[in-house]
Amino acid sequence: MKTDLRAILSGIWRGLDGLRKMLHLILLIVIFGAIVWAVSSSTPGVPDHAALVVRPEGRLVEQLSGDPVQRAIQKAQGQDRRETPLWDLVDAIRGAATDARIRVLVLDLDKMDGAGQPMLEELTRAIGKFRASGKLVVAYGTAYDQDQYYLAAQADKVYLDPTGYVMIEGYSRYPLYFKGLLQKLGVDINVFRVGTFKSAVEIFTRNDMSAADKQQSLAYLNTLWSSYQKAVADARKLPSGAVAGYVDSLAKTVSAANGDAAKVALQTGLITELANRLQVQRRLIGLVGEDESTGSFNQISAEDYARIIDARKKLPDGGGNARIGVIVASGDIQDGKAPPGTIGSDSLSRLIREARFDKDIKAVVLRVDSPGGSVTASEEIYQELQALRATGKPLVVSMGDLAASGGYYISAPANQIWASPATLTGSIGIFAIIPTIDQTMSKVGVSVDGVGTTPLAGALSYDRPLSPEVSGLLQSQVNRGYQEFLDRVAAGRKQTAQQIDAIGQGRVWAGADAQRLGLVDHLGTLEDAVKAAAQLAKVTQYRVEFVQPHLSWAEQLFQQTQARAAATAVSLFHADTQSFGLAEVANRLDPMASDLEQLVRFSAPGHLYSYCFCSATASR
Repeated sequence: MKTDLRAILSGIWRGLDGLRKMLHLILLIVIFGAIVWAVSSSTPGVPDHAALVVRPEGRLVEQLSGDPVQRAIQKAQGQDRRETPLWDLVDAIRGAATDARIRVLVLDLDKMDGAGQPMLEELTRAIGKFRASGKLVVAYGTAYDQDQYYLAAQADKVYLDPTGYVMIEGYSRYPLYFKGLLQKLGVDINVFRVGTFKSAVEIFTRNDMSAADKQQSLAYLNTLWSSYQKAVADARKLPSGAVAGYVDSLAKTVSAANGDAAKVALQTGLITELANRLQVQRRLIGLVGEDESTGSFNQISAEDYARIIDARKKLPDGGGNARIGVIVASGDIQDGKAPPGTIGSDSLSRLIREARFDKDIKAVVLRVDSPGGSVTASEEIYQELQALRATGKPLVVSMGDLAASGGYYISAPANQIWASPATLTGSIGIFAIIPTIDQTMSKVGVSVDGVGTTPLAGALSYDRPLSPEVSGLLQSQVNRGYQEFLDRVAAGRKQTAQQIDAIGQGRVWAGADAQRLGLVDHLGTLEDAVKAAAQLAKVTQYRVEFVQPHLSWAEQLFQQTQARAAATAVSLFHADTQSFGLAEVANRLDPMASDLEQLVRFSAPGHLYSYCFCSATASR
């Protein structure tokens, strides 16, 4: 009997062991297939005669938000933030300019949701180099909004669908204000700030825009609008005032044309010709040939071509080991570690240290695109940049769309600061926010009472009103933080704190005005800033390298396959169309949710913030 039982158990064990080995084999096959897929898909081919297609989706960004696995899962769930990396497009267009296989650049802008004007300028500089090589640039859109048209205007041929339009509006700033809502909830917002123009807190303390905020907003919006008009008029060879005239008369001219907005755009000279997508496709086939597998024209996407360019950069070029390191600082500034798309003090400091200790990096360009955030985190980054400067390595800042408040704080140590005329910068000021909810609690019959050993015991609790002593203490800390901010900027700009205070006070400046005031040294692109850094380092032969968290080849491959596996798993097991609909609703409410989330984030007791709620948009 025992022998029979042992034989049965042994048989079961052999069966389970065989099943285990089979599952391991299947797993290994899946992993091997994923690796082959990752490697093979990373080497796209370029046809002998082809068009480079730039088809950005979502917003243009300095860097993608979140890590690859997180993005893959969100994309599979239909909740991803549609983003296109700016520098991939720039690299692809520049590389294609000297590639004999690429004959035409096609700008397909229907899925682009917008970008700041400085980012658009970076792209137009690359498009200009492509055109300078003697190659054709073609733009097509079923319709163009303001940001899309800025790029389309740079093309030799601008096609518009006959049913479309060109919607240029100008720039505006209309924030949401939450004072009424917070009053109804019984929430008191205790604000401590320095700066007449420091309007970051006003969305929580007012029902409308203050006179000071209207003054500064209209000043920089007008600067951006003038810059936009000039860029478009120069590109399309239109007379001065033509763009403003088009916008001002659009309602009348379209009505007079029986609603035919495309015809008005053609008559005004904004576009070259009316044509639908199939007509444009046929013309491109005539230029670069037909891809028989798709029936469309021979092409390669900018995304695929950027991977070719990236692989080419890693090959030895015989130019020596000298490099100019570019570090991207994009997003809100937070304490500690943070994923891409956000500036973590620990994360960014680690990259700065890496550049400081790398003997082959001769200079550093810090690309700043940030509205600011935590003063403590900004100071930590500032000190790391000072340590970099102490080694003798030049530090040049290149400002993107926004380098204000804390974004300017971390720019202060630079040898030189470069910005776009349309960069929003300055906003030198400090604030703290402490919400208290004692009135909210009393509405539902809850009260607070008790004793403490000192006047400060429990004084920063949200459920009690702030005492005059605590309010005075917090304001004194804010005053000190502002003075330190002034001192940091004054030292970097070689001015007095009083001179910086006169142009500080939380005021936002456009890059062109910031240069006039001495907050910015030069106007130009990232490429200009890199050249300046090389000159300061006295190197003529160098490579430009984006300094990023180091991953080995195996780690990169694992991360890539892990992202794809995650996306596949979510697609298979969580394809819930109702959740997609909810995600769309959530996206619609995102601006309000974002503002209230910031109130929560800025309400940490004892923390100071340097943040700019500044923006310039063309409403959609």
